[in-house]
Amino acid sequence: MESRAIAAQSDRSGSAQPSESESAGVGPIQACVRETLVDYFARLNGYECLDLYRMVLEEVELPLLQVVMAESGGNQSKAARMLGINRGTLRKKLRQYGLED
Repeated sequence: MESRAIAAQSDRSGSAQPSESESAGVGPIQACVRETLVDYFARLNGYECLDLYRMVLEEVELPLLQVVMAESGGNQSKAARMLGINRGTLRKKLRQYGLED
């Protein structure tokens, strides 16, 4: 909810115009994911899509962790609070993606 409030504030400041999908009530991340998935399916050219859920989670989770860790200055407790997850879960995810110190 807080991220939506921050996004709404930046839109009102005139620094960025909302896209058509954002104007329809879809946030910028959701719109980006939707557009990317539509493009992904268009590029399959008839090939079967397999294990999409896992693939999307991994594609989103790695940059999410990288950015949050950078924004938190490497502080895992702060990063875990930002993400809304337990610090132990964060540490497990950091190990999973090879991001541990």
